[in-house]
Amino acid sequence: MTQPAGAGVTSAARRSDVIYLTQDAYDRLARELETLKTEGRERVSQAIGTAREHGDIRENADYDAAKNEQGMMEARIRQIEAILRSAVVGETADDGSAAPGTVVTLEIAGDEEVYFLGSREEAFDGMDVLSAKSPLGQAVLGRRPGDEFSYLTPTGRELPVKLLNVQTRA
Repeated sequence: MTQPAGAGVTSAARRSDVIYLTQDAYDRLARELETLKTEGRERVSQAIGTAREHGDIRENADYDAAKNEQGMMEARIRQIEAILRSAVVGETADDGSAAPGTVVTLEIAGDEEVYFLGSREEAFDGMDVLSAKSPLGQAVLGRRPGDEFSYLTPTGRELPVKLLNVQTRA
């Protein structure tokens, strides 16, 4: 499933109501959604039916487990649908500025930290994700290496930040 490219990641970088995805991530999520809605629902429905055959559902651990799995699966379906509805699909422009889809190295109050700026749906294994919707993510967007700025934490504390490096995800 392919979504036409949106306005582009960099031109829409300041919008806080969207999730930025590459075409690969969008396609992967669309496939996962289709699998959950078809095979997943059928499998859970069968598990619930089998558990019901074991007798009283009030004290049936298999039934409880199947219903719990059904609830978690339906929550994931709703989550993916919301992500895909608000997704802006495009590749990150390699213009040297911090944008969704880039890896940023920051010096925050003297400590060096590396983050993937974007959605956890595109996160690397072991890489901390910095949401573009977060206060720090909003402060970093559009900045270039060497820029110094501060941001207000959710607790009201203002922290000094320096953008040390921006890399396009390989």
